[in-house]
Parts: sequence; C-alpha cells; structure tokens
Amino acid sequence: MLPTLPMTEIVAMSAPSMTLFHNPASPFVRKVMVLLHETGQMNRVALQASQLTPVSPDQALNKDNPLGKIPALRLADGNVLYDSRVILDYLDYQHVGNPLIPRDGSARWRRLTLASLADGIMDAAVMIRYEVALRVPEKHWDEWLDGQRDKIRRALALLEADAIAELTSHFDVAAISVACALGYLDLRHPDLEWRKANPKLADWYFEVSQRPSMIATMPKV
Repeated sequence: MLPTLPMTEIVAMSAPSMTLFHNPASPFVRKVMVLLHETGQMNRVALQASQLTPVSPDQALNKDNPLGKIPALRLADGNVLYDSRVILDYLDYQHVGNPLIPRDGSARWRRLTLASLADGIMDAAVMIRYEVALRVPEKHWDEWLDGQRDKIRRALALLEADAIAELTSHFDVAAISVACALGYLDLRHPDLEWRKANPKLADWYFEVSQRPSMIATMPKV
C-alpha cells in the first residue's frame, strides 16, 4: 500500500506559487493565460483582479510594478516580473514540454520579431481604446487615431503576406501573440473589419480560436 501524504503537504503541493495581476480584457494578460493553458501551468498561478486605466491606477499593482501596468507576475520568492514578454520567457522555462520560444538561432529571433509585431498591434489598439473611451468626442485627436489604425493595418498586411505559413506551423509565442492581438481587435475595434483585407489571416485565426486555451481565455466582457 502506498503511503499517503498529510493533508497539509497535499495542500502545499497544489496551492498556487505565483500571482498574476489579471484583467481578462487585456490582450497582454491573455497571452500569458494562453501560454499557461498550453503548458499545463494554470494551477501554479493565482489570479489577482486589476482594473485600471492611465488615469485610474491600481495601488496594489503599483507596489509591485512601478509602471502600474499589467500583466505582472509575483513569484514564490516575492520577486515580481513585468512586461508580458519577460513573463512569457520565464514561464516557458518552467514546464517540461517543447519550448514555445525557440532557445537560440534564427528561429528564436524570427518568432520573437513576429511576437513583437503582434505586441505593436496590441499597443496601438489599446491606445485607440483609451483615446476613444476616456476622452469626450470633441477632444479626440483624429490624426493620431488614424496613425494608430494605419500601424495596425500595415502590421496585418505583413502578417497576411509573409507569415501565414510560419504561424500555421507552430502554436508558439508568435502564434499566441498574433491570435491574442486579433482577438482584441474583435473585442474593441470591430469597426476596423480586419478580415476583409486579410482573408488568409482570418482563416488561420478561425482555426486557432478553437483551441481550448483560446476558448478558456476569451474575455467575457
């Protein structure tokens, strides 16, 4: 008969060892959540809700991340990681499966570059959201908004022309980042109608959006 562990040890083994400052609407947070699902690490992380805007900070978050931005990940030793790219890199070293970020060589730089392009789409989309949602219409800076939308369109055009085969080959850091960027466009900027100019990207996104990790992290807002 196998020995049984005391209940206190079982609880200690199953209790989350990290805390993620979390808002399900954030595409940057969603990237981290998708990776946690894909690598089987969700039970290691407790979620701490963080509702914030540039003019309404989260004081608890500010104590751990002076930039006041999410995601931020508090580790078991109390140290805090911030910026989604840093958190993804850290978590990718914490599981036993194939890495979702290539460890070296040209593949690493290519996948990280595609992920950075997706982050740029998210940055522009979030800034548009803040401008439109937080400022009264008569104070909107239309030229600036158009410039952000053009960034998004140019980035999507590059993905449509040059990256579909690569995105299809692996659901890794690049594919996760692009998928979360497109999901955020659907959530906050359906008026951009990004699928019209990017049919191959739309087909790819339709497929990957059916993954359990994408379904589980879809914002319910």
